[in-house]
Amino acid sequence: MPRNNHNPTPKKSTVKSKAQPFAKSSAKPKSPSVKKSGILRDELAQHLANYLQIAKIKDYCPNGLQVQGRDRIQKIVSGVTASQALIEAAIQAKADAILVHHGWFWKSDDPSIVGQLRARLKLLMDHNINLFAYHLPLDIHPIVGNNAQLAKVMSWKGQAALLPGMMDGLMWQANIQPMSLQQLTKSLASRLGRDPLVIGDPKETIKKVAWCTGGAQGYIKEALSLGVDAYISGEVSEQTYHFAKEMGIAYISAGHHATERYGVQALGQYINKTFKVEHQFIDIANPV
Repeated sequence: MPRNNHNPTPKKSTVKSKAQPFAKSSAKPKSPSVKKSGILRDELAQHLANYLQIAKIKDYCPNGLQVQGRDRIQKIVSGVTASQALIEAAIQAKADAILVHHGWFWKSDDPSIVGQLRARLKLLMDHNINLFAYHLPLDIHPIVGNNAQLAKVMSWKGQAALLPGMMDGLMWQANIQPMSLQQLTKSLASRLGRDPLVIGDPKETIKKVAWCTGGAQGYIKEALSLGVDAYISGEVSEQTYHFAKEMGIAYISAGHHATERYGVQALGQYINKTFKVEHQFIDIANPV
């Protein structure tokens, strides 16, 4: 979830909120009327704003419709990042909208529409394609969120960790079947399709884990406070190694992209099921 590309500190390390999204999710958002010809763009945007509760979450980028395209949506292509490669794939797939976790217009970005951003934006607008992006709201959602979905992929019965000053859902924890760190690493590699970077004794027994997808290595201290044996995120920093070794907690860097493929797929599937809009997930390979 977190993203270190635009900030030297871990992407989520500054997020604090007294309001806790999803603390009481009683009623489901009302579904707009859907016709055979698809759903109106603005109706979908409003529905997802309610479903993901984006108004309650302070973030580093705009969440929701980032680039306006055609009015009616019949097919959505989802992916992790709104890269040029994903846009080109969506054009080939004849998509009306692209749904991503990593969109554009980050707070630390140069606002000038030049270079890479201009090329991406022109490609989108030339083909009248909508761009929807959901960052932290898609990380923390209790059903389609990246943390929730990683638990599902790993067959862990996890739950959000309640930590002072941290938004609900930003870190999850679970008691797992006892296994060695080496076995846990192999399980992650098998299910995520990527060999993790591991800090710790391979023979150490792991009974309890915490995780925060993406670039959340900066939360290793919070994970330690939960009394876990291992903490899992997507990236690693130089200081992560020393903290893990000195404090006796195993750390697994399982890949930023690899750990964040599942939330956007789940959201796309939710849209397909709710509105009968065609959905296709396209995985643009990224080893990071």
